[in-house]
Amino acid sequence: MTTKRILIIDDEVHIREVVQTCLEALGGWDALPVASGREGLVKAEVEQPDAILLDVMMPDMDGYTFLQQLQANPVTQGIPVILLTAMAHRLDQQQLLVLGVKAAIAKPFNPVSLINEIASALGWSLETQN
Repeated sequence: MTTKRILIIDDEVHIREVVQTCLEALGGWDALPVASGREGLVKAEVEQPDAILLDVMMPDMDGYTFLQQLQANPVTQGIPVILLTAMAHRLDQQQLLVLGVKAAIAKPFNPVSLINEIASALGWSLETQN
């Protein structure tokens, strides 16, 4: 199997860096960090990642607009998305289904448990991700 690749879309550089470190060091996954929704749409189409971690509140394009455009593109609509947001506590399971996302992980998050939360939401086994 090939190494899982996860696209990280967040406008805060320190969040991208922490998440990237967690994904690579603790999960053994490849991280593809970008700073905006627009960059994320291009990267998702070109790279075809195994999953996307998406911030909701970003300046150029919010996460909801990103989701609409991602899901409207036949090339990217099948990529699973996990929201990484301070608003996670406001979203219930029904809202996640309506949005078409796998889960919402609350910011601030625990870096040590982040990998397990991602793997659980996506049905991935940490022992066999490579």
